[in-house]
Amino acid sequence: MEPGYVIERPNREKASSKTTRAIVVGLLLLSAALMLGVMLGGWSALQSAAALQLAYVIVYVVMAYYVAQWNRGPLPVAAALAIILGIFAVIAGPEWFQRDKTGFSTPDSVFGSTGLDSATLGTITLLLVPLQALLIFFSMQGFRQDWHVEVERPVGRLDRGARAV
Repeated sequence: MEPGYVIERPNREKASSKTTRAIVVGLLLLSAALMLGVMLGGWSALQSAAALQLAYVIVYVVMAYYVAQWNRGPLPVAAALAIILGIFAVIAGPEWFQRDKTGFSTPDSVFGSTGLDSATLGTITLLLVPLQALLIFFSMQGFRQDWHVEVERPVGRLDRGARAV
C-alpha cells in the first residue's frame, strides 16, 4: 500500500456479514462444546474414537478463532468437516440409545467417575446433526459474502456511500 492511501473492506461492514460471522463462530464453538461433552461423559465407551473427537474439537475451536478474525479460508473447510461430523452423528446417535438397555453399564467419564447415561449422550450426539446442517449453510453464506474484498482509496477522499458534512 502506498502512503496516502487506506484500505477498506466494505463487505465486512455490512450487518449481514457481521451476523453471519457471529453465527458461524457460535455454531463452531457450540459444536465443539457438545463434542467435548460427549467425549468427557462417555469416555470409556468411545474407545479409540476419543482421539478423533478431540482433534475435531481442537480444529473447530481454531477455525472459530480464524473466522472471528474475518478469515474466510476456514469457511469451506468448516462446511466439509460439518458434513463428515453430521454423518458420524447420524450413525452414532441411535447407537448410544442402543446402549440404554440392560446388560450395558453407564460409561465412565474421563475423570474416572460415572459418566453421562447413554440416553443423554445419544441426545447430545443427535443435537449435533442440525447444528452441522446450520454450520454448512452459514459457512457457505459467509463464503459468498466476499469478506476478502479490499478497496484502496486516497486518504481524505470519502467513499462512494458517504456524504460530506
